[in-house]
Amino acid sequence: MTHRSMKDDDALEDFKVREITLDSVTKKVYVGGNAGLGPAVIVMTEMPGISPHVARFARWVRDAGFTVYMPSLFGRDGAVPGAEEGAAIFQRACVSAEFRAFAGKGGVNASSPVTRWLRALARLAHQECGGPGVGAIGMCWTGNFALSMMLEPAMLAPVLCQPSLPFDNPGGIEISPEEVKMVRQRLDQENLTVLAYRFEGDKFCRAQRFAAYAEALGDRFEPRVLPDQAANPDVPPFFAQHVTTPHSVVTAHLIDEAGQPTLAARDEILGFFSRRLVGQTPAPD
Repeated sequence: MTHRSMKDDDALEDFKVREITLDSVTKKVYVGGNAGLGPAVIVMTEMPGISPHVARFARWVRDAGFTVYMPSLFGRDGAVPGAEEGAAIFQRACVSAEFRAFAGKGGVNASSPVTRWLRALARLAHQECGGPGVGAIGMCWTGNFALSMMLEPAMLAPVLCQPSLPFDNPGGIEISPEEVKMVRQRLDQENLTVLAYRFEGDKFCRAQRFAAYAEALGDRFEPRVLPDQAANPDVPPFFAQHVTTPHSVVTAHLIDEAGQPTLAARDEILGFFSRRLVGQTPAPD
C-alpha cells in the first residue's frame, strides 16, 4: 500500500464510488477491490467521518484480499477531522433520525435505525462477492452496528471497535433485548464470536459497556482492552480537542510500527476476517 500522509485530506481516488439504494434509501459507498475476487467486509466510519485514518484501515482490509464496502454515513469524505467542523458533524448526527446517540429516559437499549440499511448492504455485498458470508467493523459512533447487523444471516464476522453509543448510559449496548437474544442464539448455533476492542481509559467506551456485552453474549464475546500508553499521541485536531482519552484503536490512535499493540490489534482483526470468510490467516503487512 502506498504511504499517505494522515495530515492531508484523502482523495479516496483508489475506491470506486457507488450510489447504492436499499429499502428506498440511497447512500454513497466507497468500494475497494473487485467484487467476486474476495469476500466482502463492510468498514463503518468513526465520528466525524471517513478520515484518512479510516481510509487507511479500509485499504489494509482491501490489501488483505477482501472487497471493502465503506458507506458514507456522516461528515466530509476523506477530510482530516478538524475541531470545529467535527463538532458540528457530531451535533447534527446527535439529532439525526438515523442514529440513537442517547438511550433516553430509562436507559432503554435499541438499535439505530440505520442498521436496517446496513443489514441490506451486507446482503447485497454477499450477493456481489460470494463466499461464505460478510464481515463488518464498526468504530466509535458505529461501533455496535456490526453486532446489530448479525440479524442478517450473511453476516459472519462482527468487530466492535470502541463502541460509544449510547452516550448517556455507560453500560448500554444499543441493541434491544429481543434482538440481542436472537443474536446470541445465532452465535451459539453457528459457533460464531464477536471481537471487540477498547482502550483501558476510554471515556466514551467504558468497562461497564464491555461488561454488559459479556453478560449478554457470554463466551461468544471476545474483548480486548489495550493499555492507554499504547495510543498514538499525535492525533488530528478533532481528537486533540474533543477526544481527550485514548479511543480509536485501529485509526487515529494506532501507531503504525512493528511491535505496537494497536498494530497487533489490526493484524488480529484481519486474521479474524480471514478465518471466518476465507478459512486462512493472512501474513502481517
